[in-house]
Amino acid sequence: MLPKLISFGDLFLPSYGLMIALGFLAGLWLTARLARRSGLDPDLCVNLGIYCAIAAILGAKLFMFLQDWEFYFRNPGEILSLSTLRAGGIFYGGLILALGTGVYYMRRHKLPVLRTMDIFAPGVALGHAIGRVGCFLAGCCWGSECHLPWAVTFTNTEAHEMFGTPLGVPLHPAQLYEVGAVGIIAWVLYRRFHQPHRLGSIMGLYLTLYCGVRFVIEFFRAHEKANPFGGPISMQQWVAAGLFLLGVWMVARKQAAGTK
Repeated sequence: MLPKLISFGDLFLPSYGLMIALGFLAGLWLTARLARRSGLDPDLCVNLGIYCAIAAILGAKLFMFLQDWEFYFRNPGEILSLSTLRAGGIFYGGLILALGTGVYYMRRHKLPVLRTMDIFAPGVALGHAIGRVGCFLAGCCWGSECHLPWAVTFTNTEAHEMFGTPLGVPLHPAQLYEVGAVGIIAWVLYRRFHQPHRLGSIMGLYLTLYCGVRFVIEFFRAHEKANPFGGPISMQQWVAAGLFLLGVWMVARKQAAGTK
């Protein structure tokens, strides 16, 4: 675990931010490549990716504020604090706002919505997998306590100060579970993209596979907040279930002239 790669006094290069940036660039590279192969303007697709990235950051922060609204209501100054700015936020919030932004951009620039979403799906998964490596290096999004042979124990005091990472406790490497699973999903989507498929089914497959994986991994993650409705299902799992159903519909929907 190494939350700070290089330090210059109070300034430092965060491992989380670096991996997010690398994941974003890798995802854009793959998206531009698939856009060229599909006959779409790669510049428009790259610009779309940039707008979606901005929306994802805003959405992730917004959902973080909503999830911890009581804390931020009592401490409004924390909204613009350095610790809040460094926090990654809630992934699903970023995904939802990015999807909405993407649909608006595609319609405005007359990009075929379903085909463009399919082009983006493998890149989104690739970037996500790389970004989760940053979570592990930073020590955020940690797992629940476990005593299995592959458990990880964090010891970096800076991670504890920055993210509240528990130290000296063996934990599920939940971040690495997600890295491996989403990496495989990216490979599956890339292979599936090059086979005949219904328009929208690649993005649907991403939502189905990722949300199914995320639903399971949530059982191995530590949660500081109580689950909604007092049940065993976290808010992230409720969102995952909804997006999973959307993905199933996108994969199964009938489309007479939609094959690639």
